[in-house]
Amino acid sequence: MGDMLSKIGDSKSFIEKLASKIPGYSGYKAKEDRRAADKLLRETLAARYEEQWKRISEIQKRMVQEMMIDHVALVESAALKLRTFIDTMKTAAYGYAGFFDEVKVKEGELDKLYQYDQALLEGVSKVANAVDNLETSLGTDGLPAAIRNVTAVCGDCVTAFDRRKDVILS
Repeated sequence: MGDMLSKIGDSKSFIEKLASKIPGYSGYKAKEDRRAADKLLRETLAARYEEQWKRISEIQKRMVQEMMIDHVALVESAALKLRTFIDTMKTAAYGYAGFFDEVKVKEGELDKLYQYDQALLEGVSKVANAVDNLETSLGTDGLPAAIRNVTAVCGDCVTAFDRRKDVILS
């Protein structure tokens, strides 16, 4: 299931290991560990995407300094999409529904959710490549295409996270 879940399992205290011998507790604890791993993974993801958002902001500042004002608003669209994605990821429930919620997330679904979140990690390199392309396109005829590309890639991030709920509901 990956590094995050194993890190959580390795950090168990003696009391937690002893309590895991109680009938029913180990299943509960395993689910809690998956939730914690999901939270840790998404915090890591948010930080990685945040780095790219900061890069876009720096490019916008450079555009203003170099009097490319017409393009700043277009780049802002990409920045807003990425910021929305980051904020949504940070504030979404961590891998489970509450006890009285209508949607109950089972252990297998938690595993799928965690795997889905791991797949979101691949999107960081896509965004980074689009931002690299935007940066190298400043002052060239390829700038409009680079802006469209980075905007589309950032929009894909929002769409991918919106589809996350399908893992639970399917």
